[in-house]
Amino acid sequence: MKVLENVHPVIKDYVTLILGSILFVVGVNVFIVPIGIYNGGIIGTSQLIRTLLYDILKISFKFDIAGIINMGINIPLLYMAYKNLSRKFFFGTLISVVLQTIFFTIVPIPKSPILDDMLSNIIIGAIISGAGCGIVLLSGASTGGLDIIGVYSSIKKSNFSVGGLSMIINFFIYATCAVLFDVGIAIYSIIYSTIASMAMDYFHYQNIEISLMVFTKNKEVKDVIMKKFMRGVTYWEGYGAYTNTDLEVMVTVCSKLESIRIKKMIQELDPQAFIIMNSTKVTGGFEKRLV
Repeated sequence: MKVLENVHPVIKDYVTLILGSILFVVGVNVFIVPIGIYNGGIIGTSQLIRTLLYDILKISFKFDIAGIINMGINIPLLYMAYKNLSRKFFFGTLISVVLQTIFFTIVPIPKSPILDDMLSNIIIGAIISGAGCGIVLLSGASTGGLDIIGVYSSIKKSNFSVGGLSMIINFFIYATCAVLFDVGIAIYSIIYSTIASMAMDYFHYQNIEISLMVFTKNKEVKDVIMKKFMRGVTYWEGYGAYTNTDLEVMVTVCSKLESIRIKKMIQELDPQAFIIMNSTKVTGGFEKRLV
């Protein structure tokens, strides 16, 4: 996402949101649906309902209705997001779900698999769709469904994996799939879901905490971190042995995405500042948040 570094944050978030939503749908419609594999979560549930309508009830439609079913199921979850999560997260997720509804309807599903090998389609589709979900989360929103529950839990509970929750719940979905359809399809679907969940967590920066140790002569840095980013700072007076000058040493912890913005801010205030960044595990009063 380095291409968007100099873009206004609001525009950057919406571009990221749209890109992630498109990638998610492309991964599912182009690579997964043609081989008869089912997505996890609410999308997978929507696909199952669509299949039951087509094959059992013999109800046909001129377009893929999985997106519309997905939108309907997401309505109560969106209400939960509206009541419990930030307005930015709610509106971003709402936009993503609407985009999915549109794209699932208009993105063509190939009549035959893109690749001859089953696992190749699964791996590529999982990486693309999982990356799409993670990129949407990176924008401060989600693709809806289980992501809403997962993000809510990740904020309330430390060391929580959004992808991990999906893997657990999807196990029960695929068990149902095995009973209704074919055990092989269920197993391949689990493989797809597992890879997609790992790809999602890889892009989901909010699941990663970063500790920053900053050495600077500009005493305004700690105030900007606290006021602009609402992160606590611990600092003490230091002394440069080589330069024989006073400086401040400060430590703060933030999300990986916040660390990028904080680093940029520090470099603007003090181009000579020395910054050490490390991924870390945090317990206690640290607040996980979507930014």
